[in-house]
Amino acid sequence: MALTGSDLLAIMKALPEASKSDLVRAAGYVSTKRDGSERLNFTAFYEALLEAKGVSLGDGIGNRKGKAGRSLSYVAKVQFNGNLLVGKAYTSLLDLKPGDEFEIKLGRKQIRLVPLGGADEEE
Repeated sequence: MALTGSDLLAIMKALPEASKSDLVRAAGYVSTKRDGSERLNFTAFYEALLEAKGVSLGDGIGNRKGKAGRSLSYVAKVQFNGNLLVGKAYTSLLDLKPGDEFEIKLGRKQIRLVPLGGADEEE
């Protein structure tokens, strides 16, 4: 059974040195693939973590505000120099810290960031 709310926050506090993968496992966000191998459900974990911290992912997703009071648009634009920036408001929502690393997965006209050391949720 996957933990939510205060139970999820408690496991986060109880395991401060755990890897992201271990936190997802400890919180119960694990399923089994058809071949019997383990799938870590990072997206469901992060959504539950945001909910536990008071960030609703319901119908009002476009109404969230960044630090400057602007509504988050959930749109990124490639800059003149070719960089694609994801702002602090978004990384704060996921409780990402300086030094967190991600594998870049490229698909057809898409970019997906997967935490290093974690299993990709979609195969």
